[in-house]
Amino acid sequence: MEIQKLEEIAKEMRIDIVKMIAEAGSGHPGGSLSCTDILCALYFGGVMRHNAENPDDPDRDRFILAKGHAAPAQYAALAHAGYFPREELATLRKLGTRLQGHPDCKLLPGVEVSTGSLGQGLSIAAGLAAGLRLAENDARVFCVLGDGECEEGQVWEASMFAVHQKLGNLVAIVDCNDLQIDGDIHDVVQTGDLAPKFEAFGWDVVEVDGHDMQALLDVLNACKAAGGEKPHMVMARTVKGKGVSFMENQAGWHGKAPNAEQTEAAIAELTR
Repeated sequence: MEIQKLEEIAKEMRIDIVKMIAEAGSGHPGGSLSCTDILCALYFGGVMRHNAENPDDPDRDRFILAKGHAAPAQYAALAHAGYFPREELATLRKLGTRLQGHPDCKLLPGVEVSTGSLGQGLSIAAGLAAGLRLAENDARVFCVLGDGECEEGQVWEASMFAVHQKLGNLVAIVDCNDLQIDGDIHDVVQTGDLAPKFEAFGWDVVEVDGHDMQALLDVLNACKAAGGEKPHMVMARTVKGKGVSFMENQAGWHGKAPNAEQTEAAIAELTR
């Protein structure tokens, strides 16, 4: 798919994210908007092997959204990919909906596991990658986690496991937007530069502009093609609230829905 078309899909996904969170009156716009381009590249750029008509295909690539509070971004991707009607996005967080505040694998096709407890997603992804290798299945596992999430100790346990098990079929992407609910991640817990830390654990690490679609595709496809015995870590430099100027780089928009006026302004900006 052409880069321009992918960028158009990403823009439509952002509009859907703003609308569904506004309709719900709650949700997490900042981190959903920051990882939109990453998910667009994975689902529509030919990186991930998946099929909405056969979501349980044993040969599919697996996707784990470790930062489960960014579910609106995954829901937008799944809806655009045909896993369920886009009209259903308006039911986010409502009573009886399949679109829970965090992804629920028992309700929605295309969701591999229920996530949201930060720190657990990379462990699940590593376990899936190990299982696929044991089954002699060449499918890959892609996992998106947050940089604030890397303050969780379980992330580093999973990192050791993935390296020890030589999981070259695992590609993790850190959404490095530098903010979490309480503010700048370096003020909450000083993580330092995460890239050399993962390298020290034994990962194959590469950094990329998380909003440059061509660069994302180049890096993700290179990781997919490389395989080998090292798990792959993509440090994607992103902007929290990307695409909506009054949300960008503002920790206050981590978990707050826009009001009617703000929603109108955000959509107007995104549709320009």
